[in-house]
Amino acid sequence: MRGAKTREQLASQIEGYINQPKFAAAAWGVKVVSLATGLTLYENHADRLLSPASNTKLYTGALGLARFGGGHRIVTPLFATSQPDAAGILHGDLIVSGRGDWSWNSRRLGTDFWEIFAPFVETLASRGVRQITGEIIGDATYFRGKPTGSSWTIDDLDEGEAAELSALALDDNSMQVSVTPGSAAGQPCLVTALQPATGLEFSNQTMTVASRGSERIEAFRPSGGKNVFILGTLPAGGSKQILDIAVPEPASWFAGALKMALERKGITVGGEARGVTWPQSPSWEARNLVKLGEVSSPPLREMVRDFMKPSQNLEADTLLWDVGESARGPTTPPWMSSEAVGLMALRGWLKTADIPMSEVQFDEGSGLSRNNLTTANATVALLRFMARNPEAQDFLESLPIGGVDGSLRYRFEKNAGTRNVRAKTGTLRWASALSGYVTSAAGERLAFSIMLNRFEPASGHNAREEVDALVLMLADFAGGSHESK
Repeated sequence: MRGAKTREQLASQIEGYINQPKFAAAAWGVKVVSLATGLTLYENHADRLLSPASNTKLYTGALGLARFGGGHRIVTPLFATSQPDAAGILHGDLIVSGRGDWSWNSRRLGTDFWEIFAPFVETLASRGVRQITGEIIGDATYFRGKPTGSSWTIDDLDEGEAAELSALALDDNSMQVSVTPGSAAGQPCLVTALQPATGLEFSNQTMTVASRGSERIEAFRPSGGKNVFILGTLPAGGSKQILDIAVPEPASWFAGALKMALERKGITVGGEARGVTWPQSPSWEARNLVKLGEVSSPPLREMVRDFMKPSQNLEADTLLWDVGESARGPTTPPWMSSEAVGLMALRGWLKTADIPMSEVQFDEGSGLSRNNLTTANATVALLRFMARNPEAQDFLESLPIGGVDGSLRYRFEKNAGTRNVRAKTGTLRWASALSGYVTSAAGERLAFSIMLNRFEPASGHNAREEVDALVLMLADFAGGSHESK
């Protein structure tokens, strides 16, 4: 594709593309602005409210970085109902008071599952604790509200798009099951849970079939239950399959796994492990607790990068809830959920950033909600604001890089977008979006937002290809924003 040399040619090129008959029933929202001059190179229905899908995370990530700073660490305190005695015996309960740290993720860190709990074990060891007579309690009451983002569908939990939100999160509150073919056709497959203490019970209803038979494995957990049915078939001699399964009551999972981790390191626990969540009132609320120490998260810049690049939903929503609780004040109604207070903080921040609030209508912070709406105009305003914000570099480095990593790893390979496009993807059934930054062939840095909704691609194609085609027109643009049309 030849690159346009003037703004007029660029506009004609884009118009010719999006006005093709195949888009007759679809809805586009497009805006492109020069970061150097502030001039608009192109826009088409930039004020149209559309589903941004995971472009929502641009707003959540920017809000978190702007409010807390990239160097911010989430601190999780450890309390006890009594001081450990001289013999190292804690006569009472150990309470881990969750504050919304989502970084305890062995799969992302590439570590052994038990390494997650090393800082907790070290904290207790530094206080000489050798025995706990009471319970291990995972206190997740810091967050208020139902354990899912507003407007999520039941399919989102079933299909692994997200798990329950909690102030105590472990492996994104999702465990894995390995399913391996049996040694011969007619035998059940081997089902192995890869993480302990989830409280889930598994019913193996799989079958090994002939070597060229059907390969289809799925997990089904009835809503609200702890029984998981593993269904389907694998061919003999085939490869194993890994299933992700959302774990209910994640605070209880955290507490149970921590109890096991302590016992593995020689710290005995006399009581059980349990979780406590809002709106339960902790039984120790009126007691004078002893603070034994605290565990800190990595810097927020790393945590935002870690959810932005792969587009992890639970972590993005958790950040919005963290913002909500940091913004909760004495006049905030106690019944308001962490999410609602976070969205109120987002609206206030949009106003200070001169981003049109009326063009940002969100129910939650990840983009899983089909009710989230925004405009290309508002998203470009956000990108421009963050480009000159003190957290600009951290925000930029959180975005996927074309042809390199994250959700753009296999997009913009071996073309003008490779290592050039830095943008957030967004995909739902009827929504495809891409918004971020690209440098034109003339060396001008551009902010862009492209949203395509209600488009049914031809067989063998997808909406991402249509969006990417417009971005490549920007990367190949050889003109400049200062040129007149």
